[in-house]
Amino acid sequence: MTLAKIFITGKVVKNPEKRFTQNDLPITSFTVDVNPQDESLVRVFIMGNAAETVEQTVKMGDSVLVEGRLQTNTLKTTSGKDKKIFEINASTVEKISGGAQTQSTPAKDTNLVQFATEEISEDLIDEDEIPF
Repeated sequence: MTLAKIFITGKVVKNPEKRFTQNDLPITSFTVDVNPQDESLVRVFIMGNAAETVEQTVKMGDSVLVEGRLQTNTLKTTSGKDKKIFEINASTVEKISGGAQTQSTPAKDTNLVQFATEEISEDLIDEDEIPF
């Protein structure tokens, strides 16, 4: 069932897998963690030529922006209970950053740019100078 159009960002937690339909249409699927503190996982799938591109460029650990239609699906767990799964039928997937690049540690010197207090105070605008 399609619910709404959605945009999400998150980290890819599993490398994309490409499969083919009976008509040789490529479908690539992967899982995105949209909230690392709560581990909220969303399954994403994309079809056609975009599926080929996503499978070749997106890897586990990459940050992505996904646009598509939100859908729900129900699966039976091993205990017999129904579990609702959220999926996105993606129309676009954009790689925001690579996994190795975003996990680099920041420089230890936090004073990369340092301003003198007098320098900033001289440039402040007085309330009388604001035109509105």
